[in-house]
Amino acid sequence: MTLTPTRQAILPDRLTNSTLTSFLRSVPSVDEVAVAERVASLSTRSIKRESKAHALRMAISMMDLTTLEGMDTPGKVIQMSSKAVRPDPTDPSIPSVAAVCVYPAMVPYARQAVEGTGVKVASVATYFPSGQVDIGLKVEETRQVVEAGADEIDMVINRGAFLSGDYFRVFDEIVRVKEACGDAHLKVILETGELQTLDNVRRASVLAMAAGADFIKTSTGKVSPAATLPATLVMLEAIRDFWAATGVKVGMKPAGGIRTAKDAIRYLVVLNETLGEEWMSPDWFRIGASSLLNDVLMQIRWLETGRYQSADYFTKD
Repeated sequence: MTLTPTRQAILPDRLTNSTLTSFLRSVPSVDEVAVAERVASLSTRSIKRESKAHALRMAISMMDLTTLEGMDTPGKVIQMSSKAVRPDPTDPSIPSVAAVCVYPAMVPYARQAVEGTGVKVASVATYFPSGQVDIGLKVEETRQVVEAGADEIDMVINRGAFLSGDYFRVFDEIVRVKEACGDAHLKVILETGELQTLDNVRRASVLAMAAGADFIKTSTGKVSPAATLPATLVMLEAIRDFWAATGVKVGMKPAGGIRTAKDAIRYLVVLNETLGEEWMSPDWFRIGASSLLNDVLMQIRWLETGRYQSADYFTKD
């Protein structure tokens, strides 16, 4: 097991399930009432028109434009990837999104479509969305996806193992998948909607970061609830505290259920107030999105012209 020394500094000297359990029990508990009040307060922040226009463009630059459906085809992925590069062909001031996120079989088509553009290719892996498969298969799938051209891997943790207290298994799987990623970035999906409590969300966040996650991510988008502002705030605070303890910066990706421009701005406000401007970048914050992009484009057009375009004005994929 290979760990980055700076991350390892917060861990017990001897890693077993027993020592990891003790370590995670020492993680401070979450005051759920205070989290709810904080989120409610930040969600009502008034944003000036000019700041809103800037925030909407920033939100686009942070999106992982995603399609993860059983009926995905090469044509759909290529079309979506083209939109990722030029979200609004009539407005060159609109930035490209950060990445496209697809199933492993679709990686070569996405890679071809975004080649040379700066848009990254992300792929889910490790038996998405359940994570219920042998670690050897998870590692092999990760290697294959990286070889196919993925820049980023979105892995899922085994929530059953976590909830049953088998923390070493969860930790070890993240370490081994991270090693299989090579130079590709690793986003670790906690599936917060299945973790039951915000205390578990915080503990899973710390465990994932200590094991090597480059990003921690709320959800697969296949479970309800998916991303929520309270879970995101708890994860951002865990990132802040991990950074203070180790000096290691970790990114954040809320995903699933973020559908409107207003929602996206709320997440950016929570990010800015918790981690500050240093994290206000696609390098450190992503938004998993499928239907969000069009609503943001419509809001930008309204700010510029005072008129809403029909939803049909923008392509669906």
